[in-house]
Amino acid sequence: MTAAPPDLPGLQGSLFDQGDDPRPGPLDGLRRIPLAHGAWVDHLPGWFHGADTLFQELAHGVEWRAEERRMYDDVVAVPRLLAHYREGEALPHPALAEARTALGAHYAEELREGFATAGLCLYRDGRDSVAWHGDRTGRSSTRDTLVAILSLGDPRDLVLRPRGGGPVALRLPLGHGDLVVMGGSCQRTWDHAVPKTSRAVGPRISVQFRPRGVR
Repeated sequence: MTAAPPDLPGLQGSLFDQGDDPRPGPLDGLRRIPLAHGAWVDHLPGWFHGADTLFQELAHGVEWRAEERRMYDDVVAVPRLLAHYREGEALPHPALAEARTALGAHYAEELREGFATAGLCLYRDGRDSVAWHGDRTGRSSTRDTLVAILSLGDPRDLVLRPRGGGPVALRLPLGHGDLVVMGGSCQRTWDHAVPKTSRAVGPRISVQFRPRGVR
């Protein structure tokens, strides 16, 4: 169901991003982090210019949905707000379309197709989270793929570990226009999460770009 406009705590703006014109930056600063089993992660802090401005526009302009899920015998609220844009559907800001095009061009050789859909998550505070999972619905259950994530707002940790459990192997604090791309076998052989935190953190929006048929 559509959620009421979120009552968000104040965003702790970045000292390094004071622009009012949201747009993606160059991608030549990406750093690749190899993982086991043919997986890898690309990371580029501060990729998006005007990221805090874009956060504010999305936070108050997107029709966010509050969803529920069944857990054992109970129905519980999903601990974040959501929005999803299907292939061919207009994105909520032209800067996101520009970002999707730039990412598709940069990864054309590895992806061999463009990014088609966009999913948005709004983490209102440290109590919102996403549990360990991989994007393994659809083609990504059997084939290598790429999932690109643009992070806006206050940083939250994205953590990764090998599928099946074990300690956290990689921790990336993402926010204020940071970019991370999970590629190779990452969705099949690794899990990722955004854990809850007791720290005083402000809101964060995650924008996930995926190819057709990957969820």
